[in-house]
Amino acid sequence: MSLAERKRQLVRDELTEAALKLLAFQGFEETTIDQMAAAAGVSRRTFFRYFQSKEDVIIEFLSDHGRQLSQILSARPTTEPPAVALQHTLRAFTDTFWEHPEKSQRLAKATMTTPALLARYLERQFSWRAMLTPVLAARMGADADTDLRPAVLVGVAFAAFDTALMRWVELDSATDLNALLSECFATAFP
Repeated sequence: MSLAERKRQLVRDELTEAALKLLAFQGFEETTIDQMAAAAGVSRRTFFRYFQSKEDVIIEFLSDHGRQLSQILSARPTTEPPAVALQHTLRAFTDTFWEHPEKSQRLAKATMTTPALLARYLERQFSWRAMLTPVLAARMGADADTDLRPAVLVGVAFAAFDTALMRWVELDSATDLNALLSECFATAFP
């Protein structure tokens, strides 16, 4: 990575962190792009070099984690049942939430309760499902084009994940999200 690319990534990371903090603690609707840019010490114009909208700040943050999902699923032991492998894969999200639980919970709540954010999140999730289905099919020795099981299992895994996330948003940030995820997976995959 060149010096210019590293500098650009550093600015993006700082802008993302400042914007996420504002969005979490000030509220999605109440936070303006100008405030996010100012918090990061950059201009409005610079903000738009990195993000097209304030929704993109949250969605791109989630997407960074989402890109890792197929690698994580591929790396899981092949002896694991599909549900166990999928649960550990989706913990790529929940484990990062524990770095800053209160901020993460507020961002999750904004994502799940703001129609524009929820729509963008579900759009990304659809692409993650499409990405994980062939990986799971290969693990199962199934043909992803003709066997519906991998796609259904991935869909159920995301339903369990979303249910755990919604319950966590309703509770306080000290609640163990991974325990909720385990409970939802146990219900979905008895």
